[in-house]
Amino acid sequence: MSEAIVGDYMIRNVETVSPDMTVEQVRMKMIESSFHGFPIAEKGYLLGFITAKELLRHVDKPDAKIRTVMKRGTLCAIPSMSTHDATRILFRYGLRNLPVVDENKKLVGIISNIDIVRSQIEKSRPGKVMSVKNFLEKQNGIRMKIVNKEVPVDQVIPTQKEVYMDELIGRQYEIKRGLNEPLILVERRNGYLLVDGHHRIMAAKKLGVEKFNAIVLVPNDMDVRFGLEKTAEKWGLRNLDDVRIIEGSKHPFMEVTTMLLPSEEASAINQRLMNNQ
Repeated sequence: MSEAIVGDYMIRNVETVSPDMTVEQVRMKMIESSFHGFPIAEKGYLLGFITAKELLRHVDKPDAKIRTVMKRGTLCAIPSMSTHDATRILFRYGLRNLPVVDENKKLVGIISNIDIVRSQIEKSRPGKVMSVKNFLEKQNGIRMKIVNKEVPVDQVIPTQKEVYMDELIGRQYEIKRGLNEPLILVERRNGYLLVDGHHRIMAAKKLGVEKFNAIVLVPNDMDVRFGLEKTAEKWGLRNLDDVRIIEGSKHPFMEVTTMLLPSEEASAINQRLMNNQ
């Protein structure tokens, strides 16, 4: 698997501020956004980066132009830089965001801590895939090859009969924000047996997604019958429509995550995600 690069994960539609905006204008822009800072750009060229902390230093000069109070220059990345190297820069210098420029020093994107986390999640751990592969090979006396591809959602055969609505909402939000963590599937003659990723694929289905990124294990004997396959048939699971969605009860992951929140706030946490979609 080739190394992930910044260009694969950076946000291309970057919110910027002009050096001719005032401190007050930038302060209000920051308050009304979800960002902790903005690149400063002029005619497409990156001049610097203004953070909330730096803006506070000049809050007593609301009419001052950003050009007069900004620090010239900023740390940056290029699209071909590895996400590993970008992570080191963000970590080393305690940054939330890293502007990305082209060879002409024009702003072409921005990569954040969230984008780096996304890149790591999407690398379905080779160890996990190999563990599934080795187990199935040993249990069934077969060999399997690994293929990365997009799979039609309507050809996925579930092996889990229930999913939780609260976790589906969270997964929908992740998918809409670009998280593309692959499924783990086993190819069959009548579709793809789902080993890992039930909430992901159900969230994608509810969003109307037709194809989903997957790591597919292809057996050298397509007639072998897997234990998961027999269980799915026993439970009457033929396609994703047969999976029951549980409402009014928390997924164990969300149960742990919200255990310190007041009950009313915990109940409303996914509503905020829905409002942001």
